[in-house]
Amino acid sequence: MVQEYGRYFGMPTCCLRGGCLTGPSHSGVELHGFLSYLVKCNLEGRHYTVFGYKGKQVRDNIHAADVSRFIARFIAAPRPAAVYNIGGGKANSCSVLEAFAMVADRSGRPMSWTYDDKAREGDHICYYSDLRKIEADYPGWRPEVSLAETFDQLVESWGRRRADQPTAKAGSPT
Repeated sequence: MVQEYGRYFGMPTCCLRGGCLTGPSHSGVELHGFLSYLVKCNLEGRHYTVFGYKGKQVRDNIHAADVSRFIARFIAAPRPAAVYNIGGGKANSCSVLEAFAMVADRSGRPMSWTYDDKAREGDHICYYSDLRKIEADYPGWRPEVSLAETFDQLVESWGRRRADQPTAKAGSPT
């Protein structure tokens, strides 16, 4: 609808088709928020379930700051009926198994996980965003926050959130 209104009325509109958007404030849950949820599970000692593809499914990951930077660029020089893939691209992609290794390297704790043969409905084996159109229309824009830096921020953020949680006192109801 946004694209059609942009075309029909010549309005500056933008649809962003995002890869895996994340950042240090991302809450992440089992079926959404891949990296944040994975880090949360690792730091809290929770069990993680890999759904299908033997954990080799690949996702690109883009930091919320990079999405915000693109939105600012679009606002400064809008285009009518614009539609862009926005994600981390090949440079910021990893498989679930690679993500396990990256979080374990940072936390010092191995990932607790099991495998479910059934892939999630509609899941892709490999997805990373083709950024050529966005780069052509907005030269100089590229994701700046690396996958490694994103992991560092997620681990630090979840560690801080865990430290800020109140603990039950002896003799108090839990």
